Amino acid sequence: MTAPPESRTSSRRQERRTRRTRRIRRAAVVAVLLSALGSWLVVSRSTTGAPASAVASAAVTAGTEDDDAGGATGGATDGASESAAASAADTALAAAVGALDGHFAVTVTDPASGASAAWGDDSFVTASIVKVDILAALLLQNDGVLTSSQKAAAALMIEQSDNTAATTLFDAVGGATGLDAANATFGLTATVAGTDGFWGLTETTAADQAQLLRVVFTEDSPLGSASRAYLAKLMGLVADDQDWGVSAADQGGAVKLKNGWLSRDSTGLWVVNSIGMVEYGGRSLLVSVLSDGSASEEAGIALVESVASTAVRSFAADAG
Repeated sequence: MTAPPESRTSSRRQERRTRRTRRIRRAAVVAVLLSALGSWLVVSRSTTGAPASAVASAAVTAGTEDDDAGGATGGATDGASESAAASAADTALAAAVGALDGHFAVTVTDPASGASAAWGDDSFVTASIVKVDILAALLLQNDGVLTSSQKAAAALMIEQSDNTAATTLFDAVGGATGLDAANATFGLTATVAGTDGFWGLTETTAADQAQLLRVVFTEDSPLGSASRAYLAKLMGLVADDQDWGVSAADQGGAVKLKNGWLSRDSTGLWVVNSIGMVEYGGRSLLVSVLSDGSASEEAGIALVESVASTAVRSFAADAG
């Protein structure tokens, strides 16, 4: 017999808590490094997507300008101090990932204050996180009004990560041309849609994924409130076996996310990405972690979860 909705919700939350406990244990090896990461996640409004050196530099120069947003509060202003902060950031992050293989980029944003922080500006293949982008584009093109069949496909695409549904909706937005046009409206300046129907090979950056999350979760968006609520609702209903990634950093149990994973034919190495909204310290934070080069899917997930947990904790500590 099917459980009533409230029972399913309670069960889902309990399962998430259990999985979160396992993730915390798996990430415990990086916990001792959190204090060192203070030099990495310097909080600033204007540096999302920048590498560590750029974040440190921008925070020093922005200094008091961002104080009203809980931003950087100034400090050393000479080049040597900037270089030292960047070097410490790189060292801390390298240590944080330990023996996990692959490389990554991460952003954390507090939409309530406007504060954000980032490390890494490389481009990555999206895999299935592009499905959020595809649905956002469809909603934009249709002023938030979808047909019943499009809604059914959207639910399958986001909740189950169904590829056939994604192809249907990718075609509906006009393929690569339509997605690129929507992304120009969204402000995704470094995202290029996959061609020849290969939507999973769309290229993006962590900074652009942070911007996409703003489009979905904040009022500073070309999408209407109903469209944003619809997308967020689906991201909160992701299948339990796909509830990993940025959710490792969550404390509130109301994660809204989308993950992507892909083994590259040319190398056999894995792309593993995770984007979404988590609750931490009473705040709703937008987190994007992109990675590639992992030897296995499990290694990629471990990398992404460790990075997400460490980044969010450090961000919260620096933001005060």
